[in-house]
Amino acid sequence: MSSGKLAFLREEYLALEKSSLDWKLHTLQGNSAPHCVVDGKKVLMFCSNNYLNLTNHPKLKEAAKKAIDTHGVGSGSVRPIAGNMDLHLQLEKRLASFKHAEASLVYSTGFAANAGLIPQLTGEGDLIISDELNHGSIIDGVRLSRAEKTVYKHCNMDDLERVLKETRGKYRRMLVVSDGVFSMDGDIAPFDKIAKLASDAGAITYADDAHGDGVLGEKGRGIASHFQIEGKIDVEMGTFSKAFGVVGGYVSGSEDLRRFAFNKSRTWLLSASHPPPVTAACTAALEVVEKEPEHLENLWKNTRYFKKELKRMGFDIGNSETPITPVIVGESSVAQSMSTMLYDEGVFALPIVFPMVARDKARIRTMMNAGHTRADLDVALAAFEKIGRKLRVL
Repeated sequence: MSSGKLAFLREEYLALEKSSLDWKLHTLQGNSAPHCVVDGKKVLMFCSNNYLNLTNHPKLKEAAKKAIDTHGVGSGSVRPIAGNMDLHLQLEKRLASFKHAEASLVYSTGFAANAGLIPQLTGEGDLIISDELNHGSIIDGVRLSRAEKTVYKHCNMDDLERVLKETRGKYRRMLVVSDGVFSMDGDIAPFDKIAKLASDAGAITYADDAHGDGVLGEKGRGIASHFQIEGKIDVEMGTFSKAFGVVGGYVSGSEDLRRFAFNKSRTWLLSASHPPPVTAACTAALEVVEKEPEHLENLWKNTRYFKKELKRMGFDIGNSETPITPVIVGESSVAQSMSTMLYDEGVFALPIVFPMVARDKARIRTMMNAGHTRADLDVALAAFEKIGRKLRVL
């Protein structure tokens, strides 16, 4: 127990717990799959970002095992010194091809990409223009920058246009940054319009496509492909930890961007490079997504059915357009109770509460998986309906 100068640790945690705003950690025992074991109980997984069910794909596991045999389990260094392996270069070349970009650079995580690159793209005398619901990693990247910042109303292009007009010519550089898919609500930023407005104003565009990778566009190429504006977003940032089923972040764009990033971005320069099995599995994931379209097709088939049934029951799923489907219940305590009751019914889906969402917008955030069967979805839907009625959400 902390005391004295660290007493605030316990006090602040207890305050969160009292308000039903604390996170309670659960233990996944075994692999991440549609059917898994959490805290000793067999459940249906409905809160993983493993959209395409690739975490256990035989080709990814085979690639990882082979890389261990040929390259070991670690790189032994940061990439600028002695950790730049041929596997890393192969992955970046494959990724650039997948994204239809000139070049790509892989970071340790998506958070590291945002926190490390945004502060280097902007500085004193610059302006960052950010959507009000952007991810915390973008917010932290903005805070680390010495640039001024302004926020536009969520996905409101009239407001973005207003900001661009009012600020044009007043700064050395302007950077417009937005999530592609918003992780709490599942809606999509209108990047076709964002790119046009930013281009007209001479601003740099930066898309965080973490939840669009493998999900949106032709063969899952992401937000630029979805809007058919490939080459018109200056910086596309993404991750391997969601639809691709592995871990890691990246940025794609021009060769100039790549060289700039690996010379200036400290989260890249000072982080150990990906272990060989992880790197090889990321490369294999890209190949699977391109060559096996059935995973993406199943994901969207499941998404459409699940959304339709939740709406039919009367649940509020907000403005979701993607496999992220929030079941909005209002109070944090109700969301906490619903999650516990769903677990008792064999469905693992966690509550999202303030400050990640507004105080009156607590929800169960469900995530579709390409590996769910129709029977799995029906079991989960029956549990939601039963509990929704019991808690008087319906």
